[in-house]
Amino acid sequence: MPLLQVAARWICPGVLPKHGIVLSVISVFVFSLPLTPHAQQTSREPPPGVRFEEVPGNTSGINWVHTNAHSLDRHLPETVGAGCAFFDYDNDGWMDVYLVNSGKSDFFNPAVMPRNALYRNNHDGTFSDVTVEAGVAGGTFGMGVATADYDGDGWIDLYVTGYGRSILYHNDGNGTFSDRTDKSGVAALGWSTCAVWFDYDNDGKLDLFVSSFVYYDKSLNVLCTDDQNRRYYCIPRLYKPRPSYLFHNKGSGVFTDVSKESGIDVPGKAFGVVATDLNNDGLMDLFVANDTMPNYLFINKGGGKFEETGLAAGIAYGEAGKPRSGMGVDSTDYDGDGWQDLFVANIEHEFFSLYHNEKDLTFIDRPGEIGPATQLLSGWGLKFFDYDNDGDPDLFLVNGHPDDFIEMRVARVKYREPLLLFENTGRAFRNVSAQSGSVFAKPFSGRGMAAGDFDNDGDTDVLFSNNGEHPVLLRNDGGNRKNWLGLQLVATKSNPAATGAVITWQARGVKGSRLKTGGGSYLSSHDPREILGLGTATRIDSLEIRWPSGIVDKLANLPIASYIKVVEGQGLVKSRTTSR
Repeated sequence: MPLLQVAARWICPGVLPKHGIVLSVISVFVFSLPLTPHAQQTSREPPPGVRFEEVPGNTSGINWVHTNAHSLDRHLPETVGAGCAFFDYDNDGWMDVYLVNSGKSDFFNPAVMPRNALYRNNHDGTFSDVTVEAGVAGGTFGMGVATADYDGDGWIDLYVTGYGRSILYHNDGNGTFSDRTDKSGVAALGWSTCAVWFDYDNDGKLDLFVSSFVYYDKSLNVLCTDDQNRRYYCIPRLYKPRPSYLFHNKGSGVFTDVSKESGIDVPGKAFGVVATDLNNDGLMDLFVANDTMPNYLFINKGGGKFEETGLAAGIAYGEAGKPRSGMGVDSTDYDGDGWQDLFVANIEHEFFSLYHNEKDLTFIDRPGEIGPATQLLSGWGLKFFDYDNDGDPDLFLVNGHPDDFIEMRVARVKYREPLLLFENTGRAFRNVSAQSGSVFAKPFSGRGMAAGDFDNDGDTDVLFSNNGEHPVLLRNDGGNRKNWLGLQLVATKSNPAATGAVITWQARGVKGSRLKTGGGSYLSSHDPREILGLGTATRIDSLEIRWPSGIVDKLANLPIASYIKVVEGQGLVKSRTTSR
């Protein structure tokens, strides 16, 4: 692959006195990324439309199976896991895979202990299991995973939530990880589900929010039976809520629990969480889904304080004024009006909600086609991403009912449920599942979902976990037929994940904008790179990145169909390629 040349266009560094904003040209590293053999083939013979194709385990090498610890006692933790992640643990530019499993607990003590799995990307569409040598097998009853470089050393770390306690794996940069849970102080005792890394005080260090579910142990298990005395999984309404955790990053790998003083410690039954800026004040807020309780909206007031405003915002309850079973969440500006909107998935007969931001910290539920399509479904993993690279964020949903006896108790509701894909038409969402691949006709016991470009071909693929079954890897075929630019943001003064950065661009006269959010989905983490869909535009006229630190970097004359590495505030432009 010949080296792509980038025309360097120098902008003199300076400061705008009125606003105190630092402007500089940034370092741009251009990767002519090698494609997998399949990606090379699809670039020559693109299929009609965009389809998601299932990559079998015997092809990908991902043969791991989730163990849900299913028992006749129907312990609640059995049915809600588990999560998955795309992340680049070895810094080779390719997304690796992490999968979370159950483990020993007070109600589960198997002869052979299940383990989590780390799969290294082999750059050819296959993966190799490197769990043992990496030292990330787990050992707790795992739930979810959140990935980020929490100490700013340039290597992505792993935080694994669980029932009992959580684990912080520090990436040692040599293919191995070390357990830093006790040293860091982020064990989050109890039953933790989702987690998100974000910088709530804009000090340049990543803080950690951890969702807590209910108070639970073996002795608290409730007996729930039908009229034939058959036991099923009880609804969480029967259990007491727990407050979630907020850990402040002090530096040097140590965190302080600031849950109480920050205002985060409101008892809930928290599942999904996303960090986003809902009032455009430059401070990251938190949207938290609660199961059988009102959802929470924690508005960041600055000074280390949050205010819970879910009721006033209109996101706490459903239209009937009752709490719902919130599970997966995400945030994006779906209509391009410059304000972040919200999404939450619920259990069957409760409908899913698309909350439009009214620009005054209130929201209106406008689900459109999503409402009737999800009436009989229960949603977990989900993500807004531009599956067809036309510039608009679309929506992918992973579904499955938590109770394996539901079909005996409720008409028309299934335990295994289909995936859904909604295309963003600019103002609303259209259900395109039926035309997007045969996998959408299959039922799954879906839970966590991660989005990322595992084959580096410029379109977003999907990985999702199934409760008690194999995970599924879906390859996006055709999304890269439209033009794109991939961004890897490297912070120098802002937090290492660049969470809170605002990306704006213009291509062929059309402007786009995106906030780099944190978290989203359910129990899972995503490819940290950002793919900007350009549609039919053949060049980007301008690109601007406004970092959380206040630095603004501007670029021009960029290549397309490439990934570039953007370094905060640096005025050096270099080209770099990787071998095919």
